[in-house]
Amino acid sequence: MASVYEPGRVGLLLVDLVNENFSKDGKGYPVYAPEYERLGTIDSLKKLIAGARQHEDVPVFYSTTAFTDEDYSTWRHVSGIHRQMFDKRMFQAETWNTEFHEELAPQPGEVVLAPHKGLDVLQHTDLEFQLRQRNVDYLAIAGVSGIMAVESTARTAMERGYHVTAFTDAIAAPGGLVTYQAMMRGLTMVSHNVTGVDDFLAALDELTA
Repeated sequence: MASVYEPGRVGLLLVDLVNENFSKDGKGYPVYAPEYERLGTIDSLKKLIAGARQHEDVPVFYSTTAFTDEDYSTWRHVSGIHRQMFDKRMFQAETWNTEFHEELAPQPGEVVLAPHKGLDVLQHTDLEFQLRQRNVDYLAIAGVSGIMAVESTARTAMERGYHVTAFTDAIAAPGGLVTYQAMMRGLTMVSHNVTGVDDFLAALDELTA
């Protein structure tokens, strides 16, 4: 597996690791909690983040969703997923809900992207600019939701010529095993590598051995 990466060209994108999704008082937490427990998602994310931080040449990028009062009240065309979020006023900008979960939060020197409102982090933030500034061609993507923001971003990254890695464990989506299996099939189609955190970190270790 290590041979698929090049030294100094790998980056890690972490999608929506915020209180809304990862704290027990978050509005999104209940829909993910069964999968977090089944997959060990939170522990996998902690291991992934800690492992990536051991490699100074692997930049870490954090994205978050955020909506304003104006967004909730003025959007003309509201999709199904946005309707669900708007009805519950999820991801309200400048609130505890959109702050990063304390156990998964960025450290100084890591890149916090402009908040996104659409599902695709590449389309709706400064991510591509940040990737180009750091010479990243191999993008690993973890977080939630695996069938929404993660998959949308992976698809666009693939279409723009990046090598995409998705994860089997540092990820989650509502819906249990059936949804998980469908998510893995979808990510396999738009990614170049779908792997577990341990194997990904081992590949990074081999690059610097």
